Amino acid sequence: MRIFDAATTRKALHFEALIPALRELFAQGCVVPPRHVHEIAAATDGAGVTSLVMPAWIPGRYFGLKVVNIAPDNAARGLPALHASYLLHDAETGTPLALIDGAQITARRTAAASALAASFLARADARHLLVVGAGQVARLLPAAYRVVRPIEQVTVWARRPQEAEALAHALSDAGVAASASRDLAHASGEADVVSVATLAIAPLIEGRWLRPGCHLDLIGSFTPAMREADDACFAGADLWVDTEEALKKSGDLLGPMARGVFAAGDVRGTLAALARGEARGRSDDERRTVFKSVGTALEDLAAAILVHERG
Repeated sequence: MRIFDAATTRKALHFEALIPALRELFAQGCVVPPRHVHEIAAATDGAGVTSLVMPAWIPGRYFGLKVVNIAPDNAARGLPALHASYLLHDAETGTPLALIDGAQITARRTAAASALAASFLARADARHLLVVGAGQVARLLPAAYRVVRPIEQVTVWARRPQEAEALAHALSDAGVAASASRDLAHASGEADVVSVATLAIAPLIEGRWLRPGCHLDLIGSFTPAMREADDACFAGADLWVDTEEALKKSGDLLGPMARGVFAAGDVRGTLAALARGEARGRSDDERRTVFKSVGTALEDLAAAILVHERG
């Protein structure tokens, strides 16, 4: 069994290879059972650990299992609150093949899935990207998007302005024309693509700010209690999701559906439908598009296979 640490995993998952790998597996399909959630009580007073177990497999080829452990008390211990690992097996024999850094897989496949969606949904001439957030996934979005669209300008907004400034400086040092903004409404109205990667529980983006033809990419809101966009973001826009599970998990979708803003049947399709050519993406340059993702173990498996075969 090979072991891939964070640096080796990151090197193997460059977006020029990862985005096509995701597209290929979304088109091909694989088995993705519901994730398991386990609550592990602390030995003493404390929050304990929530463990998510996410399996996926391709019959006769690969079986993968991601374990994500969330320990809220780790901040007081000086440790990250989230740890993740990925174990890839031969699906025919059950033999373990690789142990891979799960945090790198999760962050990079999440950014790559947004870029894959944008390859179908963002205007072909999209040049200005607004990144909302400054965390691990947000930092990866410009590189992922530049693989699929001619992004020339990146604007960064974050709740803590110093974090937006730091990310903008890092992007500039890497050769990207980037700047930080403290005016989210103005920045949203200037961008061709607005990509939101936060843990917000109340809307950050308002639909009235967005220009015609804008593509809105919503990455956070993976629970019913989380929201990044207001109802107006969905009115008059074409909505796409990574998987149908998003309609059951995301507060960004559950709230507007409950209020009659749109119905589940109004969703234009999934990433699988786009990858297979079963559904058409952007219909015209003036139409707004929205992509809502919650993540899927299919993406983890695609990334793990890429690390194993090319790493």
